Amino acid sequence: LFPDRSAAKRDFNLLAAQFGFNLNPDAYTDSLTVGERQQLEILRLLWLGARVLILDEPTTGISAAQKDKLFATLKVLASQGKTIIFVSHKLEDVESLCHRVAVLQQGKLIGTMEPPYNTEKLVEMMFGKVVTFGGRTNFTPGQSALHIENLSMEDYRLSIRKVSLDVRQCEVIGLAGMEGSGQALFLQACAGLVRPTGGHLLLKGRNLTTRSHHDFKKHGTAYLPAARLEEGLVPGLTLSEHFILAGEGQGMFVKRTEAVNQAQKLIKAFNIKGTPVSPIESLSGGNQQRALLALLREPLDLILLEHPTRGLDIESVMYIWDKLKERCQQGTSIIFISSDLDEILQYSDRILVFFAGKVSPPLNAATTSVDQLGQLIGGKGWEAISEKTEAAHA
Repeated sequence: LFPDRSAAKRDFNLLAAQFGFNLNPDAYTDSLTVGERQQLEILRLLWLGARVLILDEPTTGISAAQKDKLFATLKVLASQGKTIIFVSHKLEDVESLCHRVAVLQQGKLIGTMEPPYNTEKLVEMMFGKVVTFGGRTNFTPGQSALHIENLSMEDYRLSIRKVSLDVRQCEVIGLAGMEGSGQALFLQACAGLVRPTGGHLLLKGRNLTTRSHHDFKKHGTAYLPAARLEEGLVPGLTLSEHFILAGEGQGMFVKRTEAVNQAQKLIKAFNIKGTPVSPIESLSGGNQQRALLALLREPLDLILLEHPTRGLDIESVMYIWDKLKERCQQGTSIIFISSDLDEILQYSDRILVFFAGKVSPPLNAATTSVDQLGQLIGGKGWEAISEKTEAAHA
């Protein structure tokens, strides 16, 4: 009738030690990072005797170190005779891990491939054409859009002290770091969702340090959360109903015909695979993100995004960034969080790295390598960048 907690804890620790997982059996799940929750789920399934594990986009939202640990674990499980089905849009992950690849498109099996893999052929199988990333697109920075001076903030897990940054018009700032290192807290403070404990935050010269999120929105700031359905959209409502809510209200009544026509225009403009009456939860992740972009008002001074392309395929990633760069061309500044280091380096002008509440000085993305970024995210090399910053100010 009663579970044997001591036996369960013993089994948990033995299983965790087998794979090198450093998990506290007494920790609450809401205190775990995405990578730690993933490790917990694997242990739970193995303890239940699972022989087949299906992982859907398992490297989304986890650090490089956690990905290495995950891949090592999956290779051990495969060597033990277990079957691993690994679902991913990230070809580098598939190629480094899988013994065989099957490409599916709209419910149909397009083809299979075994090592050595031909990346261009895999992309062509996925999209029916060769898709290549364009070069870096940079716009000449304009005047100051967001001025941050000695900004401090905290939550129950960590505190960030005295961050200073001047974000210019047309500029893209990438925030890198392991999940829970403070970048989300910083982004929310820039949106008025978290009240700073010190310092100043000026948007186009207006002091909004202690103002609400609604004040930030009124003055040209938009915030797109990582949890699209839970925080950014309203499950149960259609696309046209979302556009009605986001539009400027005119009178007490909604003109349905006009709303549907406007929805059709935006669906076409943002290439959303859906109709005005499509429930928002019926759309794919990529189309939900396109809908979020379509809901943004014009003009905007500042767009803040948490993991804007998390879980999306290559084509959707490029489309999202094409739309965001169009905003930059119009003078909008962008600050975004991503766990994908290649995305950070490809689309940022400057980068802030977060580690356990510490924040690096702004790094030039064009002269920063993936290795340098990975070292800083892991807590190494901070002394060197501090010395460079001090020398630059001397």
